[in-house]
Amino acid sequence: MIAPPTMRAMRLHAPGEALRLETIPTPAPGPGQVLIRISACGVCRTDLHVVDGDLTGARYPIIPGHEIVGTIESVGQGVRAFAPGQRVGVPWLGHTCQTCEFCTSGRENLCDAPGFTGYTRDGGFAEYTVADAAYCFELPEGWGDVQAAPLLCAGLIGFRSYRMVREANTLGLYGFGAAAHILCQVAAFEGKRVHAFLKRGDEAGAAFSKSLGAEWAGWSDEPPPEPLDAAILFAPVGELVPAALRAVNKGGSVVCAGIHMSDIPSFPYSILWGERQVRSVANLTRADGEAFLKVAAQAGIRTETTAFPLAGANDALAAVREGRINGAAVLRIGP
Repeated sequence: MIAPPTMRAMRLHAPGEALRLETIPTPAPGPGQVLIRISACGVCRTDLHVVDGDLTGARYPIIPGHEIVGTIESVGQGVRAFAPGQRVGVPWLGHTCQTCEFCTSGRENLCDAPGFTGYTRDGGFAEYTVADAAYCFELPEGWGDVQAAPLLCAGLIGFRSYRMVREANTLGLYGFGAAAHILCQVAAFEGKRVHAFLKRGDEAGAAFSKSLGAEWAGWSDEPPPEPLDAAILFAPVGELVPAALRAVNKGGSVVCAGIHMSDIPSFPYSILWGERQVRSVANLTRADGEAFLKVAAQAGIRTETTAFPLAGANDALAAVREGRINGAAVLRIGP
């Protein structure tokens, strides 16, 4: 097929503004790139940080969205791994320099000159996008396009966080949104005892977490019924770091999985002592993606999604902001 000369896209012109539905030229793939006809794009909390201006350095106007599922329409010069008609996924990490000390040591997630989908380069809140072929994933069968979209960030970042504490037997998940609802299933599949921490009074969320394999569900301001080996924070709330440190046992880890978090308040050294540690997760690597998609297929991961039309992107962002989504919000763009 030949792509049309123009496409619809939801674009952000300045931080703090609403996205605008616009008709703009359809991009063409350059060397090493593919043009993708988008069928679905997840709406991630990181998109909120881009829209709100919490993340500086975005290019404006920008098309947000970095959980892209679509079909390759055409390929640029030098692309051999993909062909028109293949279904692919596009994640947050869209480009790396491949020459800095981090890229050459297997840590491309820390690249000194990266490109990020929906942040420094146009993303998936549109009918078409271009992406570097080397950073696209071929998606396994078994998931529809809408169901597959949250795997591309919520799933990938959750899995990278989990790999840091994979030896833990008792695992706490703070903030039971898109990432936690996927990771809970992976951890339960691997025999972990998952404890879900939610906003006080979220009975529906507690029941939802238990339906996905959580052994216990309670509130973020209370201790778990037993010490945890590790905790992963998906809620971007700095005040939860001391709470999680109090919940983990000696030698335990607290992993901050968000790209942005409110300030962490001071806390007594006593809750860090005992070889507890706090660490962050930055982006992802392609190896993370390949490993996660294999595990997700083996575990039979199912994603809970609420679909919105492309023109409803602002409504989807508001629903994520207000915590009105069980699972993940996804823009349904294709037929």
